[in-house]
Parts: sequence; C-alpha cells; structure tokens
Amino acid sequence: MADQVHFELVSPERLLFSANVGEVLIPGTEGDFAVLPDHSNVIATLRPGVIHILADGSRVSDRIFVEGGFAEVNANGCTVLAERAQRVDEIDRVRAEQALSDAREDIEDAKTDLERAAAAASLEIAEARLHALSASQY
Repeated sequence: MADQVHFELVSPERLLFSANVGEVLIPGTEGDFAVLPDHSNVIATLRPGVIHILADGSRVSDRIFVEGGFAEVNANGCTVLAERAQRVDEIDRVRAEQALSDAREDIEDAKTDLERAAAAASLEIAEARLHALSASQY
C-alpha cells in the first residue's frame, strides 16, 4: 500500500503491534520523529515516551509507552525494538506515582555515581510514564 507504512513494535516479552498504518510518531533521543510511507532509511535510539500510531494519518489508533530501545526504518517499514513497552491505557496511575516517589528516594539515597545514574534513569522513565497518562494525543 503506497499510502501506508508497515509498523511493528516488539518488546522482549511479546509482539505488541504489527499492522499497516498511515503514520507513526516516535520519541527519539534526538527528538520526536514521524515515519510515513517512503521514509528514508533511519536507525534511531529511543527515549522514554509514547509512540503514537495513526491509522489513517490523522486519527490516533493506539498509544504505546516505551522505556527506550531502537527504531529501524527501511523500505519494508518501521520496526521498534523496545526495552519495555505497554499500552498507555494499561498504565496504573497509583503504581506509576509510587515508582516516581521510589526513584526520587533512590537518588537521595545513592552513595556512588553508578547508583545515582541508575536512579536518574529510573526517574526519567517514571516521569515519562506519568506524563504519558496526562499528555494529550497528537
């Protein structure tokens, strides 16, 4: 289909999404980017954030939170290999708020640079997960 791009989202646990779609909006570490049909070849790293899947190029059909990973765009479509992923509507707000509180405490309690870096990464993910719940759709 010339007006569609094949998109797959894979996490270590499962294949979360596989379909032809109009557009995919991806949270790259260098900034968000959209993948449309006939997109140039790209390999990008992902930051914690929401992948917006647009079925027809304007209507959001799905929103999936990723903790990080890689995206590859080529002639066959776009594949995202996510470290962890879950649909935004499956995120439990209470658990997400607790993870944010725990990450903040871990930063305060960190005794080494390595512990501080790990806690900072957990904090970034927790903040992004909560933001996903309150952010509007594209």
